[in-house]
Amino acid sequence: MALDEVTRQLQLAGHDAQVAFDCVGLGHLDRAHTHVVTAKAALDAAEVALRHALETLSPTEAAREGALIMDALEEQEAGRQGPDEDRS
Repeated sequence: MALDEVTRQLQLAGHDAQVAFDCVGLGHLDRAHTHVVTAKAALDAAEVALRHALETLSPTEAAREGALIMDALEEQEAGRQGPDEDRS
């Protein structure tokens, strides 16, 4: 799948951006800078993978892959919830 790498890189970028945000709030500017740089690298990687997908996947293939990825992400998130938590 071509789009799974796009989503993986976007997740990494989101995580690093959140850590950078938290570091700024704590006054850890060196750590914030490091996480901003790694977030940018992940976004750049996502853009490259997405550009490749745009060049190689038909709209039907992209829709199929996107649906599979979203289903997998939903299952992953459901697995993170405890058995007593609402999964609605």
